[in-house]
Amino acid sequence: MNINKIKTKTLLTLHFTNILDCIINYNNAKNDTMKNFIKSTTLAIIMMVSISSCKKDDSTSPNSSSSISTTMQSGKWRITFYEDSGNNETNHFTGYSFQFNSNGTIVATNGGNSTNGTWSNGNDDSQTKLLLNFTSTPFDELSDDWHVIQQNSSIIKLEDVSGGGSGTDYLTFEKI
Repeated sequence: MNINKIKTKTLLTLHFTNILDCIINYNNAKNDTMKNFIKSTTLAIIMMVSISSCKKDDSTSPNSSSSISTTMQSGKWRITFYEDSGNNETNHFTGYSFQFNSNGTIVATNGGNSTNGTWSNGNDDSQTKLLLNFTSTPFDELSDDWHVIQQNSSIIKLEDVSGGGSGTDYLTFEKI
């Protein structure tokens, strides 16, 4: 189950418990001031639950490979986080912008320096994957089949769990 769904269910359970407590306290209240306070509090809690449950979510299902393709081609991106087996190596990509082209090429540019690679996307075991391939250092470290763990119009979070037991890598692209 998705961690966000678990958090939402937990919050709703807590809100419902608070509402029940307010109702019980309302029935036990001795004066009108206390009853008005409990009514206002209960109404405020109900409104907060209603508003939070209707919140617009800009996230796109990570299970949509066509969605990741469209998103990646929508502009230039930069790496804001790269962790390789527990080591933060984001600084290797500072200043680079990444352009994902519709022909499957990717260009990393930093001023006059540029590096070419390829990219593609697909599904594996019902999970959307982004496949990156570079041959030059340090970009070759990004060459992998990444699982899409979060995606919206301005951020793509990826994860790669090593089959050889060397750890989990994380990569985050943010739109420039």
